[in-house]
Formats: sequence, structure tokens, C-alpha cells
Amino acid sequence: MAELPTTPLPQIEGKLVALPTGQAPEGLGSTGGVDPDPHGNDQQETPIVSMAPHPDDRQWWLSGQANIIFQGRLPFHSTYEGPNSFRNSAEYKTSLVGTLFSGVRTRSIRYNTDLILDVESAGGRGLSEALGLAGFTNLDVVRNPNLGSTPYLARYEIHQTIGLSEHVMDQQPGPFSLASTVPERRIELRGGKMTLPDFFDINSVGSDSHLQFMNWTIDNNGAWDYAADTRGYTVGGMAEYDDRSWSIRYGIFAMPVVANGIDLDWAFSRAHGQNGEFELRKGWVAHQKGISRLLFFANRAHMGTYREANDAFLTGIDPTPRITSHAHTGALKYGFGYNTEQAITANLRVFGRFGWNEGQHESYAYTEVDQTFSAGADYAGTRWKRPVDKVAIAFVSNAIKSDHQEYLRLGGLGFLLGDGNLNYGRETIVESYYTYHFWRGLFYSVDVQYIDNPGYNRDRGPAWVGSVRAHVDF
Repeated sequence: MAELPTTPLPQIEGKLVALPTGQAPEGLGSTGGVDPDPHGNDQQETPIVSMAPHPDDRQWWLSGQANIIFQGRLPFHSTYEGPNSFRNSAEYKTSLVGTLFSGVRTRSIRYNTDLILDVESAGGRGLSEALGLAGFTNLDVVRNPNLGSTPYLARYEIHQTIGLSEHVMDQQPGPFSLASTVPERRIELRGGKMTLPDFFDINSVGSDSHLQFMNWTIDNNGAWDYAADTRGYTVGGMAEYDDRSWSIRYGIFAMPVVANGIDLDWAFSRAHGQNGEFELRKGWVAHQKGISRLLFFANRAHMGTYREANDAFLTGIDPTPRITSHAHTGALKYGFGYNTEQAITANLRVFGRFGWNEGQHESYAYTEVDQTFSAGADYAGTRWKRPVDKVAIAFVSNAIKSDHQEYLRLGGLGFLLGDGNLNYGRETIVESYYTYHFWRGLFYSVDVQYIDNPGYNRDRGPAWVGSVRAHVDF
């Protein structure tokens, strides 16, 4: 296994899931939380974490996963509520995501081709119909529950490797990259239907809603308004260059026709999302693995601006603030993000993110965040003889720009937020979980989230959300 494989861990609806290969995926201590000894001596046998381990040398891939999350909320203080508020009454909801991964590949190492086809079903609902929080508590929830749980084609991809070196390296095969051996220097091309967090902004400590954190601004960079339909998928292509210690990737993808819409705009000349990322696989701590990633994005779509919507309301043109009435074809929304992860000891890992976007144009595809920073850590249960178990805690603080604040204060509605008024404060969330490896590919988790100023509103909250999760890889 290469020290720092560039092949991403698999992800569903923007959420990473455990590799269904029969062994824990390699990363920053991700094999049960135990890194190999720096002198080359393995500390313990690698646990089996799939119901049916997948052989590494097969030309085909067939696996699956299911993830069930039960969440409940206690009543909290609220002086008022609006159409898009996080409700202050006691409530519980359940979500279920199931995925079937399949693929075939050629046997060439230097010029390998993967054909990938995944089918998925996403059912259930989120608390308050997934409204009222910029950092919502369950990344598995589809933000339009009326789409139902009918299975759909989640991914279809062609993945082409072009080797640039005679030297080869091992990688953990997975449903998005089937080969177990790849050239040390290579170009990888992908085209088809995919979700961008499969390949950008990956973090092995904080990206997996199926085994790690559940909040969608902890699992992903909340300020990254990446191209996606309501379920989190888009169509496009990307290219990636991988070297021994660094990678660079770029892609262009279709944007939705309307904010949080299920239909994509196929006219790339007027609407598209461009994404680029540089990745450096070098740690900050001696003899420990670390990775840093620098991300940028630039979206063009039929987007409105908050200031125009505010001015039209204040001058009496519009009876209520309505950003969709002030949309411009080809409007540009851009931003950047930084992502780092670092192993501290054999069992302790830390991570952090920072994100910023220009905030003048409407939040369009992911969530209503203009600036964010997060930090967290996980600890493997090796000391209590549970090497695959994890206990973790993370903190995230989200913000929006002044025009966005004013829009919500005047009673405007975004696709997620709108209390009818706003006493602005940063939305701050603390989440902690314990994941218990029951047997092979079966995992259970308990999780608690504390949300201060839900929806950026000091007049509401704080709120507490508790969760129980069952996950199976097969």
C-alpha cells in the first residue's frame, strides 16, 4: 500500500463511506486508527470491515452499503419562527441511504480504464424538513423529501489512467478506482455523472457521514457551493495529475437550473461550475502522515444578488424580499477553501478547514454559508482493544455576509433559511460521536450536536440534537 494514496474514498450524496473491500481503508491512521510503525513493523493485524471482502485482483467490482440515521431534537428557546425555521418543538426523524456499487476495468497498469455504474436509494426525512440550519445535522438527508426513495442512477463514469512512469505503486482499490497497482506518476481523466466531494475537499478525519461526523458543514467545506442537483450529483469531467507527494486536479460541471433544483442546466456556455485543487502529501509532525489541500471554485448560473433584492423591497418595488426576482444569467460566484489533516500519534488524528466565498450572490447548490472554519480530532480505540472504534469531537463556526444578513432580517427566504427576522450571530456547532465496530461490516454510532444561534439567529436556540446510526458495508 502506498504511503498516501491519492485515490479518494467512496462517497454517497456528498458523503464518504467506508471502502467495502474487506479491509479498513488506508489513510492517516484509518486502518483501525493504527498507523504502521515508523520502523516498518505492523502493530496489529488489519481488521475485516466488510461483510464480504473484495479480492484486490479482480477485473470487476460489486459491493454495497446501507446507512440508517435516527435523529431527535429537544425543545429550545425561540421567540418566533418563520417558513424556513428550525422548529423549536421536540421531533424525531429517520433517514436511510443504500447504494450498490459496480464496475469493470481493463488489466493494463499503465493505461487502465474503469467503467463505473452505481444505483442508489435515499429515503426518510430530516428534522424540520432539513430547513433552518446552515450546518444541518444529517448529511444523508435529501433537501427535497418529495423526491421519495425510488432508486436512481447515482453515478456513471469512465475513468481513464494514463501512466507517465515505469515505476508503480500500490493503492487501495475501491468502487471509483478499481486497480490495486498504478503508475507512480500519472494522469487520471473522468467523465460522467458524479458528486464533487468524491474527489475534491476529501478529508479522512472529517468527510464520512457514515462512520464519522454527520453535520454537513463538518463533513464538507460549507462555503464551497459546489455544482450539484438536489441529491448532490452533477455531470461533467475532470483531469488529475498525480506525483509521488503531490497532486493537482481540475473539473468543470453542470449547475442546477434553479437554486437547490433537481434539473441541471446543460448549456455550459452560460452555466457551469469550475473547481480546482492542489494537494500536498506532507505532514506537519515528524514521522507522521499529513495532507494539505487548497481548493478554488467559480460558478456561473442564473443567480440573484442579495443587495438588489434588499433594495427592491426597501424602495417598494417588491412586496417581500425575493432574490429569485433579481437573477442574472451567467452571474459569477467564486471562493476558495483550505483543508488539512494530520496524524499526531498512532491513534490520534486532527483536521481543520477554512472556507470563503464572495457572498454577494445567492447561496445556490450546497448550503447558506459565506465563510466557515472548523477543527476536530478523532481517537482510535486501540488502548481498550477496539482498534476500529473511534471517538471524536469537532467544532465549526459559520457566517454570512452583511447583504445576506439584511436579506434574512427583512424577511427574505433562501432555499434553507428564513425565520422572518434575524438578530445575527455566527452559527456555531459542536459535534461528538462514538463509532462501535460490532462485527465485520456492521457499525453502530451514537452522536450529539450542540447548535448555537441556529440559522445565524441569536433570538433562537441553543438547540441539542442526538443521533443513533447503523451502518453496514457488504
